[in-house]
Amino acid sequence: MNISNRVRKAIYAGTFDPVTKGHLDVVERGSRIFDELIVAVADNPSKKSIFSRQERVRHIRKLVTKYPNVRVDTFKGLLIDYVRTQDTNIILRGIRTVSDFEYEFQMALTNRALAPDIETVFVMACEKYSYISSRLIRETVQLGADVSMFVPSEVQAELRRKIKK
Repeated sequence: MNISNRVRKAIYAGTFDPVTKGHLDVVERGSRIFDELIVAVADNPSKKSIFSRQERVRHIRKLVTKYPNVRVDTFKGLLIDYVRTQDTNIILRGIRTVSDFEYEFQMALTNRALAPDIETVFVMACEKYSYISSRLIRETVQLGADVSMFVPSEVQAELRRKIKK
């Protein structure tokens, strides 16, 4: 099959707690690269989430409505197993820093060892979002910082309410 005739679908997975403008930059760029992009929201047992999975899905769904080829889903377990259930073999990942690259490179190689048919595609973060992380945003909000330059306004408002509890 000629590659230009293939329907290209990718999975962009993460915890998105909270979803950041950096995440949305990857979604926008992925929506231009792939015919279909699935933003797959996961729970990470090693992270203490501020937002429930349902809240994170609601945020992302609201923020990606302008991309007709993007949909939001959830999954549990191994990402490679979820990728297979979606009839694709492409994982999209964003890279911000060298430390991100090291972690993502390890994950991509592990996924390749477990599932050689699944490819990982990396996009570099936009410079203005390259230092943003959900962890850093959670910490700075707890200290009272204005994070409007890092997260959409509706996410910031909910984040402040959650932190005050």
